[in-house]
Amino acid sequence: MSVLIAIPARYASTRYPGKPLVTLKGPDGEKTLIRRSWEAAVAVKGVDRVVVATDDSRIADHAMAFGAEVVMTSAACQNGTERCAEVAAALPGYEMVVNLQGDAPLTPAWFVEELVEGLRADPEADIATPVLRCDGRAVAGFLADRRAGRVGGTTAVFGAGGRALYFSKEVIPYTGKTFADDDPTPVFHHVGVYAYRPAALTAYPSWPVGPLEGLEGLEQLRFLENGRKVLCVQVQARGRQFWELNNPSDVPVIEAMMAAMG
Repeated sequence: MSVLIAIPARYASTRYPGKPLVTLKGPDGEKTLIRRSWEAAVAVKGVDRVVVATDDSRIADHAMAFGAEVVMTSAACQNGTERCAEVAAALPGYEMVVNLQGDAPLTPAWFVEELVEGLRADPEADIATPVLRCDGRAVAGFLADRRAGRVGGTTAVFGAGGRALYFSKEVIPYTGKTFADDDPTPVFHHVGVYAYRPAALTAYPSWPVGPLEGLEGLEQLRFLENGRKVLCVQVQARGRQFWELNNPSDVPVIEAMMAAMG
């Protein structure tokens, strides 16, 4: 029963070129985004191996300099899941492959640990991903991003047994309500981490990009569009703040969160 974490990282991000090498200031000094993401990955219990998956020599050289193992992948990969599929082909034999995306350095270790447990407990699921119930403050932040024309966090809706119904960069489900900052809401933030069974991950690159994935730009929709079962695992923040680095404006937000958490 072995688990491999792959951290996809590409330099040529459309929204934020060079993002993996952006420096984030924290109580422990200045470190790049990819280094902080790697440190989050190695803190996860029960993981057998952690690798950075990239097609860029600048990222590879930097990652190896701070001690990370690197797997070079093709520049033709369209997203992190395709990059993870190449890692799985290069490093076969693992029970599951976890995609810890390189733009989420605040991902708590227990998010990944509970994700792995959730996929192990549901033999019918092909892929699992964490979701976090939003409070009113988080929903207000998502809505503010959309009004400003920024692509912020992704939301998820799911049915019985945690089966995913849809993921969107819009705020779903629609509520039409205003919530106090600390009020729980029916909106769930999709955390950009995935645990795949190798068979589903291997099949993924052979499927064409479907209309929903094309519109939303969300790689996980390809599984749903091909009839695969995606499990949403509810996780708890336990007082930790969580934010993804999607835009340059997210840098001070994450730095402030790191400072608050010490």
